[in-house]
Amino acid sequence: MLKGNFFQGLGCLGEGFRLIRRPGLRLFVIIPIILNIVLFSLLFYFMAQGFSALIAMAMGWLPDWNWLQSLDWLFWLLYGVVILLMMAYGFVIVANLIGSPFYGYLSELTEKELTGQEVSVEGGWGQIVKDIPRALWREVQKIIYYLPRAILLLVLGLVPVVNLVSAVLWFLFNSWMMALQYVDYPADNHRVSFGNLRRMLAARRLSAMGFGLPVALAAMVPVLNLFVVPAAVCGATAYWVRERSGQA
Repeated sequence: MLKGNFFQGLGCLGEGFRLIRRPGLRLFVIIPIILNIVLFSLLFYFMAQGFSALIAMAMGWLPDWNWLQSLDWLFWLLYGVVILLMMAYGFVIVANLIGSPFYGYLSELTEKELTGQEVSVEGGWGQIVKDIPRALWREVQKIIYYLPRAILLLVLGLVPVVNLVSAVLWFLFNSWMMALQYVDYPADNHRVSFGNLRRMLAARRLSAMGFGLPVALAAMVPVLNLFVVPAAVCGATAYWVRERSGQA
């Protein structure tokens, strides 16, 4: 039986957007947004180049049945959604890999704003530089977790008939990954291992999916997705504080 509160998780991203406007957090929001603009422009260009080739390959695998070939518009739509979901999380992966030291400190500042308590005794730019190796390793762990599952879903998406549900599976997987991606920042600040974090989120999967779903949707919307990353970091920290206090 799934546990958690879906609607409590659902409201955390909105709270994150409110938090990023606070004066004490703005600097660590502006810098990643500038990086995100450059990254998204490059990612959009390369994904658009490969989209037509992927559709042509998938259509070439279909049996030569007139009625099936006439549904090519549906396959364009389904593959378009899958590509959009891949691009959304691909953007998140690259943006977080580069901005992870900023986001870890942004999460610390957010938790202090919410609780009034320091997460660590050190802070500032020195702490950001010191945490770069650990932050990068956490991002690599998430990529290692993500890639084999993403490849499996991508292969299933190329199989006729099965691909009719692949977009739904991709979206559910992306929602889970968004929760795992962003709640990892406050978890890492508290030195909770990535494996333990996965188990904690799985134990209250409804709450996690409630948080991850709007993040996954927002990451698919051009321009909005430039702001969703820092907002999701703040929202995930609010999620962490609420879930931890609820379990205390």
